[in-house]
Amino acid sequence: MKINRPNHSQLNPYQKQMNKQVEAKNPSKQQDKIEISKQAKQMQNTEKADPAREKLINQIKIDVDTGNYQVDSKATAKKMIDFWSNKG
Repeated sequence: MKINRPNHSQLNPYQKQMNKQVEAKNPSKQQDKIEISKQAKQMQNTEKADPAREKLINQIKIDVDTGNYQVDSKATAKKMIDFWSNKG
């Protein structure tokens, strides 16, 4: 006795695999797209770095390159402790 499941004609794994292969051969249907909003484009164009900040950053870069950059470890540790103790 043969028992057929409901809609058994739609459950053909071979046909599904063939459909996938046909879709893979036709790459024109599948393309990656990226869209950048107008707001994001405006932000890219209008956000200029503060000249004072740029000067500070350039000075730090020069100091690091020449080996003159010094870090105050106690001040750094204090700021870290303050930051994490205020989070709780």
